[in-house]
Amino acid sequence: MKIYVLLKRTFDTEEKISVVNGQIDEDSAEFIINPYDEYAVEEAIQQRDAHGGEVTVVTIGNEDSEKQLRTALAIGADKAVLINTEEDLDDGDQFTTAKILEAFFDGKDVDLILAGNVAIDEASGQVGPRIADLLGIPYVTTITSLKIDGTAVNIEKDVEGDVEVIETTLPLLVTCQQGLNEPRYPSLPGIMKAKKKPLEEIYLDDLDLGEDDIEAKTKTIDIFLPPEKAGGRVLEGDVKDQVKELVSLLKNDAKVM
Repeated sequence: MKIYVLLKRTFDTEEKISVVNGQIDEDSAEFIINPYDEYAVEEAIQQRDAHGGEVTVVTIGNEDSEKQLRTALAIGADKAVLINTEEDLDDGDQFTTAKILEAFFDGKDVDLILAGNVAIDEASGQVGPRIADLLGIPYVTTITSLKIDGTAVNIEKDVEGDVEVIETTLPLLVTCQQGLNEPRYPSLPGIMKAKKKPLEEIYLDDLDLGEDDIEAKTKTIDIFLPPEKAGGRVLEGDVKDQVKELVSLLKNDAKVM
């Protein structure tokens, strides 16, 4: 099987994030593989081990993204591709990403494409479905189970506290979420092997794409951190007095009544 994983380099939301002049200060941020993409990498490896073939991880970005690609290789992916847009793309959106990946997949033999359900930085959940639509293949989002038998595929996904069962066929794109599997960590032997695995770097010119082909359809107006939360308050005294004070606070301070 020809299996591809769409990988994104995102900032670590568990670490401090600074916003300067409406932009995230990347110099002070820690970057990781988008956590939902980790489920996609793990599932790709499991499907390869069960059915044969190879796993290729693909990302769009600059040379800094090589670290995340090497991590995916250390986990068990076979190949990596960096579509380097640093010199050719000032800004982009989900439309831009989908068009670039459409050009990348043009002419390629693809059985299965996996991606994270959302990216934790923008959380639009658009890229996977957009690519599937452009490639003309079926897609299923937010899956929690993936079983392949030949070209037949059985999928489970969460829907409002229940489970939906879907039957479809390869080629196919799926987006992955928590509950699908338990992502593994890179092992020391895996890290050593990753240094020798192929990491291909290509550019927009290699994909025969011009700026007009991938011009963003949306624009980010501003980026800002949420306001700091005020400390909690403990009400004391008789219960009746506490209730009166609580009602007063909700009405006059919080203005929710």
